[in-house]
Amino acid sequence: MKTMGNNPITVLGEVRKVGDVAPNFTALSQSLEEKNLADFKQRYLVLNVVPSLDTKVCDIQTKRVNQELVNRDDVLVITISNDLPFAQARWCGNAGLPQVITLSDYRDLDFANKYGTNIKELRLQARSVFVLDENRKIVYLQYLDEMTDHIDYDSLLNFVENLPRA
Repeated sequence: MKTMGNNPITVLGEVRKVGDVAPNFTALSQSLEEKNLADFKQRYLVLNVVPSLDTKVCDIQTKRVNQELVNRDDVLVITISNDLPFAQARWCGNAGLPQVITLSDYRDLDFANKYGTNIKELRLQARSVFVLDENRKIVYLQYLDEMTDHIDYDSLLNFVENLPRA
């Protein structure tokens, strides 16, 4: 069962598994530009999915994942939420992290429905993380059961650190 603050929630969309080809999706950048998976050319992508950047756990998760992986030139972290693009830009500025890439799925829930992260009752993203390889296959993922919990940072960071370098 999935919960947020120990309250049951319904998470919609297609649950992915390791080995799946990551489906293309469309979301909005901070400048309201439509972006899709093919727009990002780095060898590895980390899709860091959070309910809202304006919450403590999401703030910590986004900062930590970005700061820990910044030294890998072949890894790009993309944080996805349903926060409005303007709110995402404000968060990046307030956090002193203007280089953080955020995408907003608020408009169509395209990502949420294709990746199984659409919280029906709240129209938020379910906390999760996906690592995609150069062929855009999912090589690592975490779906959390309780949305206020932290992801397993050590597991994620260890996995990414051990990915072959270019």
